[in-house]
Amino acid sequence: MKRICLLFLVFLGLLASNLNAQERRITGTVTDAADGSSLPGVTVAVRGTTQGTITDINGRYEITVAEGATLVYSFIGMVSEEREVGTASTINVALSADVATLQEIVVVGYGTRLKYELTGSISSVNAEDIAGNTMPSFENALQGRTAGVQISGGSGKLGQAIRTRVRGSSSISASNQPLYVIDGVPVVSQSLGTTGNEPTNPLAQLNPADIESVQVLKDASAAAIYGSRASNGVILVTTKRGKEGKTRFNISTQYGFTEAANEVGYLNREQYIDLWRTAAINRYGEDDDWQARLDGVFPFWRDTNNPDDITQGPDEDWEGHALRQGANKQFDISASGGTENTQYFTSISLYDQIAHINGNELDRISGRLNFDQKANEWVSFGLNMSVSRTRQYRVSYDRAFASPLQMIALTPLDPAYVPDTDELNENTLYENGLIVRKYSSFDTEAFKNFGNVFVNLELLPGLSFRSEAGMDLTFQQEVEYNGRLTNDGGPDGYGFERNVKSKLYNFDNYFTYNTIIADELDLNLVVGTSFTQADFEFASMAGTGFPSDEFKRVESAAEVSFASASGTGYRYTSFFARSYLKYADKYFLSLSGRTDGSSRFGRDNRYGFFPSASVGWVVTNEDFLMDNMAISFLKPRISWGLTGNSEIGNFASRGLYDGSSYAGLAGLISTSIPSPDLRWETTTQIDFGIDFGFFNNRISGEIDYYVKKTKDLLLRVQVPASTGFSEVYKNVGNLENKGWEFLINTVNVDGEFKWNTNFNIAFNENVVTNLDGQIISEGIWRVMEGQPIGVFYTREYAGVNPDNGDALFYLNEEGDETTTNIAEAANRIVGDPNPEFLGGFTNTFSYKGFDLSVLLQFVVGHDIYNHGFQWQASGLRWEDNHTVYYYENFWKEPGDETYYPQPRLYQSNGYGTSSIQIFDGSYMRLKDITLGYTLPGRISQRINVQTVRVFVRGYNLLTFTDYPGWDPEADSPDAGVSSQTSNIVQGWDFYTAPQQRILTVGLNVTL
Repeated sequence: MKRICLLFLVFLGLLASNLNAQERRITGTVTDAADGSSLPGVTVAVRGTTQGTITDINGRYEITVAEGATLVYSFIGMVSEEREVGTASTINVALSADVATLQEIVVVGYGTRLKYELTGSISSVNAEDIAGNTMPSFENALQGRTAGVQISGGSGKLGQAIRTRVRGSSSISASNQPLYVIDGVPVVSQSLGTTGNEPTNPLAQLNPADIESVQVLKDASAAAIYGSRASNGVILVTTKRGKEGKTRFNISTQYGFTEAANEVGYLNREQYIDLWRTAAINRYGEDDDWQARLDGVFPFWRDTNNPDDITQGPDEDWEGHALRQGANKQFDISASGGTENTQYFTSISLYDQIAHINGNELDRISGRLNFDQKANEWVSFGLNMSVSRTRQYRVSYDRAFASPLQMIALTPLDPAYVPDTDELNENTLYENGLIVRKYSSFDTEAFKNFGNVFVNLELLPGLSFRSEAGMDLTFQQEVEYNGRLTNDGGPDGYGFERNVKSKLYNFDNYFTYNTIIADELDLNLVVGTSFTQADFEFASMAGTGFPSDEFKRVESAAEVSFASASGTGYRYTSFFARSYLKYADKYFLSLSGRTDGSSRFGRDNRYGFFPSASVGWVVTNEDFLMDNMAISFLKPRISWGLTGNSEIGNFASRGLYDGSSYAGLAGLISTSIPSPDLRWETTTQIDFGIDFGFFNNRISGEIDYYVKKTKDLLLRVQVPASTGFSEVYKNVGNLENKGWEFLINTVNVDGEFKWNTNFNIAFNENVVTNLDGQIISEGIWRVMEGQPIGVFYTREYAGVNPDNGDALFYLNEEGDETTTNIAEAANRIVGDPNPEFLGGFTNTFSYKGFDLSVLLQFVVGHDIYNHGFQWQASGLRWEDNHTVYYYENFWKEPGDETYYPQPRLYQSNGYGTSSIQIFDGSYMRLKDITLGYTLPGRISQRINVQTVRVFVRGYNLLTFTDYPGWDPEADSPDAGVSSQTSNIVQGWDFYTAPQQRILTVGLNVTL
């Protein structure tokens, strides 16, 4: 391969040196269009190449280029201009002022808006930041790039659901996930996987390379146009479209490897034996026969050829079996172009990743066609369509012994294979995960088709009508088989199959009217309707008793042990309107309202109205600031709005019955009691913001302060046992989120060498203000008045008695007395899984053909409950292998001040659930770093290629944290939990797989 690459480069060099093109020397002057003054430091570059120069102190430039080339003139704070090189040898250009690049078009609900005109809070991520994303789902590209948006990967398993929070959590029992809208179609983003495994992510079926931009609507003014589904924010995804011009082909490929972003480190043979010996002597005394105790637990711990030499024998690295080096491959090809009346974009993508987790893989093939046609002056139509097939080779959820990460519980004294044989060891302390990997499988295959068709009618000057029909169709099949040698499949095998059909249809019809009411007073008006219908069908069955492990489908089972088929669905009917007024290009007013009807509520409460209002003032367009040299742009803005949340069960307001049988006879059983008064959960949000730019916009940014108040919480409330049920949904309680967001962009160096910086940071405070006196508990997590959602509530560890190594716990809530008996200790608030602040720091550099981008992402102030440490750092209360962190930090002799108490074999010195397992999860990551080189245009153009770029990209290369577990991003709720549980249970690390570190090399070619 190296020889091929070398020969190819030599060929390019020879070709470049022997090809000639007619070149022309161009001179000229660049001036300011406003006053005619010369502009020094303007970049004059040949489009599609790295060739260029800059103007001198008098605004003059000189450059030699090929005839027919296009020169691009760019300068900070100015609108770029392009000129094609013809026969003239002099080209003079006048640049007009740009408003901090605020002429950028931003997608909003049912329309677009110039950025400088925005009166709401919207974060944008462009195609360059998303392109080449090495993760299956585009959400990962938002981490650290969008202020106030927390993206948590949960674990490093491929295709697993991602937790997204926009300005905190706004609900307790309903969903906190934002609404995802792709090309105008609200799509299904919740997991469609079985409740017996961790949730899947339908958005992983979208090819990130097809995305043009992502907008996050954060405040109520921006999001209220989506009404009842916007309390948690709205994420608008716009895919790429064709542009007028000749067909352009873009080919991109990358290949790399993956590994765990971090490894904890577990005891080897020598360390484990030393810990065992120490713990046994501490418990039973110096005369204890600790080797005999090892014989009783680990039958293969001695060397079969020399059993008396305890330094010899198995030294298994189970962490090495659980984690591995994986591989990542991706290939994308797209074509775009068109005429004045017809534009198109089409693409095909192949993605294949072997994860760093043993047994976990994902591959995807996808295609897209976006088409726009102008039939005549008043009719245009088009479509956006994507199809994909995704296969996931999944592993068990974290709490299952069959999970690869549970292998680390096995000790180095447990060999993976029976000594002196090639047979897998079936007599390990817990299940041998390699047996599971060999004889079990869990494969998920999903076919997805989503997109829309639309027609635009230009009815009158300024008045248009758009009608679009969208769909999101998913057909998913899960096939699981556990062999007869596995714990879950023994003794005769277990098979499970599940099929899901998800069908969502969306119909939007709306008018847009643009007019000038009076001098300098512009009006934009949108009025329309929307209808959404979603239906889900589920069918599953399980069987036992297979003739051999070669037969893995339920058809071959001797007995069908389980079968089920069900369906569900929901509907939304909506009416919306938005007006936008602009006066003198400096005063802006936006008003919107949406009425939504949902099938999820009772007949008398199905409809809700969700209004919003916002204003903005471009102060720099006033005469008193127009010519200010320091302040380039200044726009204060205020917004207020009401949004809703209806993301609960589809029939929570109704009393339901299910078919059943008794003594072989058909009958009905009641499965829920009605809640006819159930209504919308609503969030009122007010936002104070300011957009600014200084020194010709070399420094620009945004500052926002917001307050979100949610009332009428959709809460699962306990009911008397006499009803025959334990809980019912009711509107009970209030909570609040408030915080600050800061975004700063700087142009540090501009010229042939460029250096730009982006920094964002967000602070959010979450508090439950009213629950009518209730306390909600989910294990050690609690929801209670006056506290954030999901605080840790358990016994508080008080440290180690330095005199004797006893574990101490606070006896009372005041914390002024301690006890060695964990059962006597008082429960109290000991931690908070919600972060204090989060953000990102991006630096981009370019010099000639080289470009470098570095993203640091950080989350600070959140706590993590490492549940696995209850066994991995128990002082050998259990025989599980322990961490090196524990081994280096336990009490050994009087006077020691350590974190962990003295180990005592099979004795509970510090063992049990307490804050000893809760750690600060703050971290900073080198999230993304990319180094690229673009070949000079004179080389690429001579071989009929527009651009050629090679790059190296690293993802999660470094993590800076004091968290002793695998990953400070760990957030793994148990399988099949409800929305309430997943909202409350945060920051849980139970053998949770770490994120992956990825290093890839790639090539981009544009033809």
